[in-house]
Amino acid sequence: MGEEAGKKGRMMIQRVKMPEQDPGERRSNFDEVALGLSAEAARTEASRCLQCKKKPCVAGCPVEIDIPAFIKLIEEGDPLAAAAKLKEKNSLPAICGRVCPQETQCEAVCTLGKKGEPVAIGRLERFAADYEAAHGEIVLPPKEPPTGKRVAVIGSGPGGLTCAGDLARLGHEVTVFEALNAPGGVLTYGIPEFRLPKAIVMREVEYVRSLGVEIRLDQVIGCSYTLQELFADGYDAAFIAIGAGLPMFMDIPGENLNGVYSANEYLTRSNLMKAYLFPEYDTPIKRAKRVAVIGGGNVALDSARTALRLGAEEVTIVYRRSRQEMPARAEEIAHAAEEGVAFKFLTLPVRILGDEWVRGMECLRMELGEPDESGRRRPVPIEGSEFELEVDLVVMAIGTRANPLLTSTLPEVKLNKWGYIEADPETGQTSVPNIFAGGDIVTGSATVIEAMGAGKRAARAIHSLLTK
Repeated sequence: MGEEAGKKGRMMIQRVKMPEQDPGERRSNFDEVALGLSAEAARTEASRCLQCKKKPCVAGCPVEIDIPAFIKLIEEGDPLAAAAKLKEKNSLPAICGRVCPQETQCEAVCTLGKKGEPVAIGRLERFAADYEAAHGEIVLPPKEPPTGKRVAVIGSGPGGLTCAGDLARLGHEVTVFEALNAPGGVLTYGIPEFRLPKAIVMREVEYVRSLGVEIRLDQVIGCSYTLQELFADGYDAAFIAIGAGLPMFMDIPGENLNGVYSANEYLTRSNLMKAYLFPEYDTPIKRAKRVAVIGGGNVALDSARTALRLGAEEVTIVYRRSRQEMPARAEEIAHAAEEGVAFKFLTLPVRILGDEWVRGMECLRMELGEPDESGRRRPVPIEGSEFELEVDLVVMAIGTRANPLLTSTLPEVKLNKWGYIEADPETGQTSVPNIFAGGDIVTGSATVIEAMGAGKRAARAIHSLLTK
């Protein structure tokens, strides 16, 4: 009876609200929007956890964190132990706590969420990781004895870092090869500072390095070296985690005008090359008054919110489906709306207007028809509904596809018809025994945490292969 009463008491506690920057202030700076929980607020939120015996949240976590255990440690007032518990499974908790879509994964199956709001698992994860960093008491986990085996990880994004960290802890010598001049992959070039500060990314990267992982920058595998040359140099296995970084365009008239960016270029210039600090950083980016961002995912919202912070007077998301079909996180959509981003739903661009520079965009109004292969209702053009939008910059954020630079040098590795690597979903095993792959280069564009899950599964499979 006492236990049942305790559960009812926990269920009565309201979910703690995350403090945030005021929308009017944050739309003009690149500081982090969400400000994090205080120790007191974190303990209150942790006290809502029912400590379920079946742990459905663990099954909903791609990297298999013991969620009730780390939350219990926060409730007991020991956030350092909570951080250590997180790092038993996850080398990047401060990143996951910020950008992982918990609402569709661990929080989606939280027992408390059946009758109210789920436990704020992601916010508690962020709290524990940030507390550990602030108090300078990072304790490295135990490592297995050296195996004498060498593994090459291609790409230092979330999947590559996760795989590298896990393999290093298992005793293998791991080298990460990164094409850009900074580690982190999409975490560094693709997610804006106001959602994921680069200092956080570098902090997590340094933790992976401290596990014994070597990270080599400016190394384009498939150009600087081939994978075959790495094997000849003594590597025993490889994990390919290069993402899907080739931008997609709509193939409509006017896309070659000045003032049309892919989201990849727009965000890379701003995030990695610090164009928002021009001329302090010598990376120009067009400052526009009226910006249209095409797409409905998180990348589209990141681009739109970046445009606001770069001084645009009007920023509009143009999306061919309705609000209900938008794949972006609900929290990010709400933040964008609070900051003043406008939304034109059921709208399809058909032509970009201008002579040398963009001056406008011709669009069609749409209506929703029957569901397509994605399960979402297919947008159908309304005849005679053409209209023009006055814009001077357009960002295409309609997705990415596989870059063939590396895979073109690996004819023995099977690809599917879209150019993605075919790999076993449970192990990452490709058609070549000692080559593994995971993340967006296998699945197409997905989430940070899904790439991390692929990296974790591949690390287990590589370890099994190398220690048989």
